[in-house]
Amino acid sequence: MHLIRGLHNLPRFVHNNSDKKYIATIGNFDGLHIGHQALIAAMQKYAKVNSAETLVFFTEPHAAEYFADHNPGISSPPRISSWRQKFELLNAHKVNIACFLKFNDALKTMPPEDFIQKVLEQVNICHLIIGDDFRFGQDRKGGFSLLKNWGDKNGITVTPTETVKDNNLRVSSTLIRKLLSESNFSLAQKLLGRPYIFSGKVVHGNQLGRTIGVPTANLWMPKQNLPISGVFAVKCQLDKKILHGIANMGIRPTIGGSKPVLEVHIFNFHDTIYQRRLSVEFVQKIRPEKKFENIEKLKEQINLDITVAKDILSL
Repeated sequence: MHLIRGLHNLPRFVHNNSDKKYIATIGNFDGLHIGHQALIAAMQKYAKVNSAETLVFFTEPHAAEYFADHNPGISSPPRISSWRQKFELLNAHKVNIACFLKFNDALKTMPPEDFIQKVLEQVNICHLIIGDDFRFGQDRKGGFSLLKNWGDKNGITVTPTETVKDNNLRVSSTLIRKLLSESNFSLAQKLLGRPYIFSGKVVHGNQLGRTIGVPTANLWMPKQNLPISGVFAVKCQLDKKILHGIANMGIRPTIGGSKPVLEVHIFNFHDTIYQRRLSVEFVQKIRPEKKFENIEKLKEQINLDITVAKDILSL
């Protein structure tokens, strides 16, 4: 997959690929769930018939994250997948071109008509597919009817995708975030089309776990919140090797923590893995995070958590 990093790089790409035409879509694609996958499958079907390539315009950060950053008192919403994971998922689903659009003041205040001119009209689009609830441009004024009228005038087919439902529930990133926050990993997995996994680089922590006999791998956390909190039985992957353990996602109140940290204790594992990428699949929640009277009480509880996790993981 070819990645276009920002709107300013789009003209060069177009110049170097002036003979190509595209089936395009626009969205945030957090989690790339089965609804997104259905949209991509439809794009690929049209692309095959029209001898075209698939092009996804995706925005970062999510609009809600942008508004949270610029409005004190508003919490940033949780994120299903990081920027890197989103890129990897688009690539795994064989999208030809992904164009990253930074959601900033310029994009937020851009009238829908200007977005069409500055973004969509730069590329030789022959067919545009959008979600049935897609809104864009300043104050979210743009929608399907505006794009349909633009397409009709320019010989470009514009079609909406049908909502993907599961047991009458509309599949959406919002629903999946809610399911993850409730630790309903089985239904979240069904709607994602894969297990919920967080992948990150192992970084140095305060090494408290090592001093109490349960060393942990601390994963670098993005600025965005994860939609989970508490202690979990987990499956990990490191260089294609499957490992098992427990993970704590939270602020670690017992030691006076304030920022969210993901710590993973891998069973029967003693390698040094700093700066290596670890993928963590959350299998089942064991308990909420809580503050203990002292470190000794915390240690006792962790040992109980390990026993529960091993039972869950059938170890």
